[in-house]
Amino acid sequence: MELIKIKNLSKVFRLGKERVIALNNISLTIKRGEICCFCGTSGSGKSTLLNMLAGLEKPSRGSIQIGKYNIHKMDEKNLVHFRRENVGFIFQSYNLLPAYTALENVALPLIFKGIRKKEGERIAKKVLQAVSLGDRLKHKPTQMSGGQQQRVGIARAVADEPDIVFADEPTGNLDSVTSKEVMELITSIVKKKNLTLVLVTHDVKTAKYADRVIHLLDGKIVKIENNGELGDTK
Repeated sequence: MELIKIKNLSKVFRLGKERVIALNNISLTIKRGEICCFCGTSGSGKSTLLNMLAGLEKPSRGSIQIGKYNIHKMDEKNLVHFRRENVGFIFQSYNLLPAYTALENVALPLIFKGIRKKEGERIAKKVLQAVSLGDRLKHKPTQMSGGQQQRVGIARAVADEPDIVFADEPTGNLDSVTSKEVMELITSIVKKKNLTLVLVTHDVKTAKYADRVIHLLDGKIVKIENNGELGDTK
């Protein structure tokens, strides 16, 4: 079942008198439960595409439909509601609140959604235990390694089982061993819960965890890999 439908999507930035084409007429569909990776070098358009799917940037042209939502038509108030109810984020720099413990960092978004504090903390504790951080519940970010902080970030993203998890360079700040552990953890969780994962990376090793890899160059799709087999784009 198709969850995300992207049609004729373009993004043009203006820098003074210059026009910079970040995305050039992208059309793509992503299925529910799929792990889809946007891969490319810096400036390829992969992060711009992710930001548009999350409603963080508006397209210059084209449409984005996620489930019943026409993202490209929504105002900021409705986009905030959409993200809160349907999306989880995993960031390269973790984006944890430094003054809060691991438990509080995971529970806080749940409480913002209207879940009672006690229930939010129960859910947070359960998901932190699932990412092997049951003994780090009271630790603050500065008391944890990069890999542990990213595990907290993963727990926060999946705690309320959103339809989509967006991951922007989730292993960018990690060493190769920890990167492997983190990607195995992310993919294991999303497959188990049948969540859709949209991943951005420049790292070929990270991209291999995806069901499908969309290679971007200069704002265009240049090739698609399905389950390790290279396929031509149309």
